[in-house]
Amino acid sequence: MRRVRTAGVAALVSAAALAAVPQASAAGGEVVRSSDDVVVYDAALVPDGATARVQAVYTGSGKTIVTLHVRGLVPNRAYGSHAHTNACGATGLAAGPHYQYVVDPVSPSTNPAYANPDNEIWLDFHTNAAGNATVQTVVDWQPHDTRRPASVILHIEHTHTGPTDSGVAGARLACVNVPF
Repeated sequence: MRRVRTAGVAALVSAAALAAVPQASAAGGEVVRSSDDVVVYDAALVPDGATARVQAVYTGSGKTIVTLHVRGLVPNRAYGSHAHTNACGATGLAAGPHYQYVVDPVSPSTNPAYANPDNEIWLDFHTNAAGNATVQTVVDWQPHDTRRPASVILHIEHTHTGPTDSGVAGARLACVNVPF
C-alpha cells in the first residue's frame, strides 16, 4: 500500500472546500469534496504523482451528482470506479462492497437487480493521452442518513453488466476516502 498526497488539488479547489464540510449548493442541497490521500494498491496502474478528487452534490430535488477527477494515471486506459461502503484501508478489500441504495441481501452482490448504475454510484472512465479524466454520474437518490458511502475505489477495468452477473470491475487499484 502507498499513500499519495493529493498534491495540486489545492490549486483546483479552494482550501475551504477541502475541509470536506458540507456547503450549500446553488440548487439548495449540499456539496461534499474529498481531501484525503489516495491509497494506492497497484503502483503499475496508479503511478507516483497520480491524484484523485471526488465531489458529491446533493440537490434539493433528491438527486446526487458525483464527479471524479483523476490526473496522472496510465494514459489511454479504461478504469472502473465505484462508491464503497467503508473507508480505505491497508488493502482494497477494507473498503467493503459497493455502496447500494437498496442493499442486496446476498454478498458479494452481482445480481443486476441490485448491482446496477441506478442503485450504485458507478464512475467508469477512460484516461486521455496525459492520463487524466473527469467523469460524472447522477443517481435519483441521496445516501441514507444512517448508512452512507465512505470511499471511492478505482478498479482495473470498466464495470461489467450482464443478465446474471453485474457490477464486477476486477482488482482494486486505489482508494480515496470521501465524507459522503
